[in-house]
Amino acid sequence: MQSSFTARPRTLFLDTHDVARLLGVMGLPEAFRALVGRLKADYLRWPEFDKEARIAAYSEQGTIELMPITDGTSYTFKCVNGHPGNGAYGLPTVMAMGALLDCDTGMIRMMSELTLTTALRTAATSVMAAQALARPDSRSMAVIGNGAQSDFQCIAFHALLGIDELRLYDIDPQASVRLQRNLQASELGGKPLQIRICDSVAEAVRGADIVTTVTAYQGQEQVLTADLIEPGMHLNAVGGDCPGKTELEPKILEQASVFVEFSPQTRHEGEIQQMAADFPITELWQVLAGQVAGRRSDAEITLFDSVGFALEDYCALHFIQAAATQYGVGRWVDVTPGQEDPRDLYGWLLAHEHAEPALA
Repeated sequence: MQSSFTARPRTLFLDTHDVARLLGVMGLPEAFRALVGRLKADYLRWPEFDKEARIAAYSEQGTIELMPITDGTSYTFKCVNGHPGNGAYGLPTVMAMGALLDCDTGMIRMMSELTLTTALRTAATSVMAAQALARPDSRSMAVIGNGAQSDFQCIAFHALLGIDELRLYDIDPQASVRLQRNLQASELGGKPLQIRICDSVAEAVRGADIVTTVTAYQGQEQVLTADLIEPGMHLNAVGGDCPGKTELEPKILEQASVFVEFSPQTRHEGEIQQMAADFPITELWQVLAGQVAGRRSDAEITLFDSVGFALEDYCALHFIQAAATQYGVGRWVDVTPGQEDPRDLYGWLLAHEHAEPALA
């Protein structure tokens, strides 16, 4: 792969095929291990980041969001959507792209797809939280909602947390069949996975150590109700991620110790949007830094109210940049003109008017 340090500043570009090649070379379990390591390291630098809640544009069909963050050295952003009705158009519910820039110069060092990468970093963040909050002996997980994110959650929890029993439920039984088929076809290593497709949320949740909700419901649905929650469970609430979109009955939050990524964003978008403004929560970075206790007993119910935060995209962009450099994946593109005289942009255009073929 060509070096970026040339007379003409160039930008590394990664499309979905590039990221798929990287994950194929690394293997998903190893990619999750590396990304969780990066996430923990950067969450421990929490005070160094200039943080803000994401900027959202809402419509009846869904949401488009901009997620920026910087530590003063690198600036990253992601543009991501959530449109539950996209399946009717042959499009994914979630699609994303993003960039990594130098703060000193504003140079765009990398542009990348982030649809695959968002799925990866969301599951990695869930596992990082579960490592701090779930019971260490957790071995079974119920997965409510078996869409595009569910495969990544299952593989990450199997590889990094030792989950070897999965109970699957979706309102579309074929989604569960697809997930089971994909997991059985994957080379995951470790203890073989036991996978059971369930006929109801209750059947899936009963007796599970961890419950992951990752549905695409639009609206305040009670996908998970308080009567199903048992002492010692860890709840990984992933699907509620914008105003007016939740998955849990409010009584569950009253029973649980609730942990979040960035409280100003989560209070607006997460499960806790259903609660009073002073509802007690703990930011996850405080647990990782040892400032606040995570799980305090085997009987405690813990809840990670996960909505996705820009720091996770910062980590993911740096992670795939390093992997692309190591494995020689991606291509260099000219996002900036790179003229010899930086002040002569029009002169560069004049030269290229004659160098480039005319459009048909």
